[in-house]
Amino acid sequence: MLDIKFIRENPNKVKEGCEKKQVKVNIDYLLEVDKKRRETLQALEEMMAQKNKASKQITAAKDEKEKQKIILEMQELDKNSDRLTKSLRGTEEEFNKLMLQIPNLPLDDVPRGQDERDNIPLRQWGEPKKLDFQLKNYLEIAENLDLIDIKRAAKISGSRFGILKKEAALIKFALRDFASDILIKEGFVPVDPPVMIRPEMMQAMGYVERGGDEIYYLKNDNLCLVGTAEQSLGPMYADEIFEEKDLPKRYFAFTHCFRREAGSYGKDTKGIFRVHQFDKLEMFSFCHPDRSKEEHQLFLKIEEKLMQLLKIPYQVVQICTGDLGDPAASKYDIEAWIPSEGKYRETHSTSNCTNFQARRLNIRYRTKDGKLNFVHTINGTAFAIGRTIITIIENYQQKDGSIKIPDVLQKYCGFKKIG
Repeated sequence: MLDIKFIRENPNKVKEGCEKKQVKVNIDYLLEVDKKRRETLQALEEMMAQKNKASKQITAAKDEKEKQKIILEMQELDKNSDRLTKSLRGTEEEFNKLMLQIPNLPLDDVPRGQDERDNIPLRQWGEPKKLDFQLKNYLEIAENLDLIDIKRAAKISGSRFGILKKEAALIKFALRDFASDILIKEGFVPVDPPVMIRPEMMQAMGYVERGGDEIYYLKNDNLCLVGTAEQSLGPMYADEIFEEKDLPKRYFAFTHCFRREAGSYGKDTKGIFRVHQFDKLEMFSFCHPDRSKEEHQLFLKIEEKLMQLLKIPYQVVQICTGDLGDPAASKYDIEAWIPSEGKYRETHSTSNCTNFQARRLNIRYRTKDGKLNFVHTINGTAFAIGRTIITIIENYQQKDGSIKIPDVLQKYCGFKKIG
């Protein structure tokens, strides 16, 4: 959520930011509603002051007629006050609704664009291997080795589900443990949070106004299933205050995640690249506003380090304004090389959400001189497990149909090869 004072003082900047994100919000109407809200509040305060004054006059009045006159005036004030209070309630509802529609504004260095086609590749790492045999896609290899079972998953749950079996399931835990060791050394605290959260917490994280159709909602329990552990980690400190010296506070969580994939009709319908349930190891930081850009770069550096240790070729992409979600002010993706497709596909992302989520959650820090400011929040993917397993299978496939395990994972897996 943006600061209404900032919106009042910078309406054109807010309009431009919304336009860059291709979000339609009537800022002029919002400011009209805000003006009406403030005028009503002021009128109510003036009435309260009159009532307080009248109460004192009644106490001091010696003449009964004078006292009755003042009482009648107070009764009229009460009627007007009730009318204004009812009006204010409706105005506040409209105001809050409009405020929630405004996305976080993109940072000035974010490239302008309409969609993913306008994202900008920044750099590449690693050379795709030149194979001296006919390569296969990950699903063909995995089904031959009985590592991934799509048919039985469909029998259980329908489309867009998969079962990891045998060594594939062990690679999942190996990736978790490998990344955990790296993150703990970087000062991240491991957390095992709930994957069902209250709707108001989901909304506070900025995923309801646009993207709500991706959320699984459990009506009988009034709870939402998370699509990323970020949505569980951010609300941990709702309505709390950090001390400035304690920032940044870094956490990571390994959780199941759930998405409807409502906007991906016809995309990646076969296999486990785009599924309704998946596992992800997510990083999250509450940090000082002056250091959020630096913290964001640290998250990207960690993601790159993990991929480099796995020796999987990738490219870093800066996300354009039109492809940013509501909470993000800046975002980078890492796209790993998929040999069977001959192109890079997204496996990681990291976003700087500035104080957008913190304002909605009321998470602040106290400066040395006692002032309270909102923290900034950073999130990032350490590993999207299913997609990382895909990249390992494809990039480490062997001529005989087996899969070599990346050197760095072998001690976590307990084996060097599959097949």
